[in-house]
Amino acid sequence: MTNRRSLLKSAFTIAAVFVAGLAINNTASAEELDTIKEKGVIRIAMSGAYPPFNFVNEENKVVGFDPAIGTEIAKRMGLEVEIITTAWDGIIGGLLANKYDAIVGSMTITEERAKVVDFVGPYYSTKRAVFTKAGSDITTTKQLDDATLGVTLGETHEAWAREQGYKIRTYKGLPELLLELEHGRVDAIANDSIAAILAMKKNGYDFVAIQDLETEAFGAGIAIRQGNPELKDAMQKALDALMADDTYLTIANEWVGGDIR
Repeated sequence: MTNRRSLLKSAFTIAAVFVAGLAINNTASAEELDTIKEKGVIRIAMSGAYPPFNFVNEENKVVGFDPAIGTEIAKRMGLEVEIITTAWDGIIGGLLANKYDAIVGSMTITEERAKVVDFVGPYYSTKRAVFTKAGSDITTTKQLDDATLGVTLGETHEAWAREQGYKIRTYKGLPELLLELEHGRVDAIANDSIAAILAMKKNGYDFVAIQDLETEAFGAGIAIRQGNPELKDAMQKALDALMADDTYLTIANEWVGGDIR
């Protein structure tokens, strides 16, 4: 009888702790948007090394498509924005550690990432591309088996390249990738096609895409901590509104030269 009562007591205790935990989590999630509004500032993170989507200009200011979108979302929520730059391979960890409130940094929406963060968006779409120098002997994906491929550490392109069994070298961002390919330290690079093409055009690189790469379009989204439906809803509504009027196209034309929805 004593053992049975002890077991029942333990079961009730566990259940009570579980329910209390749910209540705490629900309260926290409901309060996160309120906390941001009280501060009047939303902190958004990006690498600062992904031109023209986000990069540091000559005035040491983070500019580009991503900060412009993030700033406009904040404005429509009645908030100021604080932009934080951080290494891409640890950017989700920083979000979970509450170092910032959202990631607005051209993050590809994937099932694996969606297990640990929630996404707002997507706010643009692109495809994977592999580039080599013009005149390179590498013209097909089959030849990548014997090549060295440059990728950004922590990006989905790194995971993809490892799955293919390619020999890779990892870098902090797109500018480094382009320089490494230009100087012949890698044979090819894998990156989002739009960002790479625009950066190559701006910097005068003569690179070409491998044409037989089979890839589907994927969306870039804004990552936030899970369990914050009010924040997610408010950000999604602001994003939908700016994408529905001329604001999105104005931003896109300025930074990437056209509509990329």
